[in-house]
Amino acid sequence: MRKNFVIMTIEQRLSEAVRAAVKELYGVDAEQVSLQKTKKEFRGHLTLVVFPYLKASRKSPEQTAQEIGECLQTGNPELVAGFNVIKGFLNLTVGSACWVETLAGIHASPDFGCTEATGQAPLVMIEYSSPNTNKPLHLGHIRNNLLGYSLSRIMKANGYRVVKTNIVNDRGIHICKSMLAWQKWGGGVTPESSGKKGDHLVGDFYVLFDRRYKEELGKLQSEGLSREEAEAASPLMAGAREMLRRWEAGDETVRTLWNRMNGWVYAGFDETYKRLGVDFDKVYYESETYLEGRATVLDGLDRGVFYRRDDGSVWADLTGDGLDEKLLLRSDGTSVYMTQDIGTAKLRFDDYPVNRMIYVVGNEQNYHFQVLSVLLDRLGFEFGKGLVHFSYGMVELPEGKMKSREGTVVDADDLMDEMIATARDISGELGKLDGLTAEESENIIRIIGLGSLKYFILKVDPRKNMTFNPKESIDFNGNTGSFIQYAYARIRSVLRRAREQNTDLSGSLSPTVHVTEKEEAIIQLLAEYPAVIREAGETYSPSCIANYAYELVRAYNQFYHDYSILHEENGEVKFLRIVLSANVAKVIHSAMSLLGIEMPERM
Repeated sequence: MRKNFVIMTIEQRLSEAVRAAVKELYGVDAEQVSLQKTKKEFRGHLTLVVFPYLKASRKSPEQTAQEIGECLQTGNPELVAGFNVIKGFLNLTVGSACWVETLAGIHASPDFGCTEATGQAPLVMIEYSSPNTNKPLHLGHIRNNLLGYSLSRIMKANGYRVVKTNIVNDRGIHICKSMLAWQKWGGGVTPESSGKKGDHLVGDFYVLFDRRYKEELGKLQSEGLSREEAEAASPLMAGAREMLRRWEAGDETVRTLWNRMNGWVYAGFDETYKRLGVDFDKVYYESETYLEGRATVLDGLDRGVFYRRDDGSVWADLTGDGLDEKLLLRSDGTSVYMTQDIGTAKLRFDDYPVNRMIYVVGNEQNYHFQVLSVLLDRLGFEFGKGLVHFSYGMVELPEGKMKSREGTVVDADDLMDEMIATARDISGELGKLDGLTAEESENIIRIIGLGSLKYFILKVDPRKNMTFNPKESIDFNGNTGSFIQYAYARIRSVLRRAREQNTDLSGSLSPTVHVTEKEEAIIQLLAEYPAVIREAGETYSPSCIANYAYELVRAYNQFYHDYSILHEENGEVKFLRIVLSANVAKVIHSAMSLLGIEMPERM
């Protein structure tokens, strides 16, 4: 994958100049040149670590840095306008003309920072969402979907080919609980007759089953049975197990009900996904993959990869890999979750030439994916050993954890409604939408509400647990999506007025135009964008993008507060500031797009 031209030009020129200076001063080749961004408390743009050259210089770190700095400034005055020494660190101030050249390069690149995939680029498959068809999507699913979708965009921006996949858990005892509850107490209700989304309706019956089951257990225990005896004697649970047995046997009546209720759920899921702004290239279903998994495990058994115990169950011995022994098929021949994942992987490898498989799944499944990686490798799947478990932390509310079966989860649709309503209230109080039509206002309110939700979740390191507070997520003055959106809309307003003044952005920047320190700092931040995208892809962390966007907006806001743009009298300076503003807007839009966040043109 190619590296971005602009940022590498400055670093390459400095690196080459350092090598030449070390050769001239000390007669050795500088194999290592370590440049990093200068810390804010020191003057300069880039800092050279001089410790690797002390052996050759035979002088103190301060003396060595001073000599290299003087040599650089003498030989490259346009590149190195100044320097200062802090112990073994040489802080270099890059010449103003170089930053103008850098801005011109950024301006000339419409997709600055992003690398377009070629047909030979590695193929990355990313699995996210993984819902169950017995309940609607909730807050936990929102974090999963937003992380997976954002990661797919980040990997694409790094030059990979990407396939987005979803595995729907559409079989099992939990599905049968909803089906049995609908049969017993539904009275033939449908999404149409109830006016409810299908996934919500089915989820209500899942909660109802749990409530009736607890009532049943309480009654049995009041008759003298222990908890374990009551669970074994429960007619409700026995009915759910019998329904699962009939489903696995292909019973036509059960399968017809299963298809009907799953159809309700899928329609509900699709509506939620569309509203959330995520999608998939391929959807797999557990009802199809578990059979493939069973066949693959039996093939592994025949090849001696696995072994069978006396009770007929099939196991993998992973003790040699520092793990334990793993059940793959029960004694009655039925599958476990691991079997399903093996089958899904097999089908995916058949469908696509996958180079890297990334599973976006919560950190409670860390061990599961360690085992899956070893099993896939033993079965001969090329991506098995390199399998990536994008392990993320749980998301909670200020009130604590959520429980689906008890109906205490935060529904994804309800949360999106709440975010939009909050955006409407706050925008109205601040007068942000004055002068817009009702249609324009509602669209911007939607963009603000959903953008605030997405940004609040994605700005957090995905590996950490987080608490989502809707009230804190919409704040036009904090590290929020709405803060960044408002800054973007303000820049777009500046650019509209610049066009009204007949500013032609296709013109050239003057290489001698005066650039202030704050303008240089913004250009340097812009130039870092390709490296931020690379870091986000290498560490699987959308939070890198989110916090970069916030830092860029903060720097621009300080500049906007301190300097005139459209009323600047010097024509060259005015044009530079307009071009600078245009490219800040371009990079903000690009960064937020990688997070799946829409940007309003007006606010």
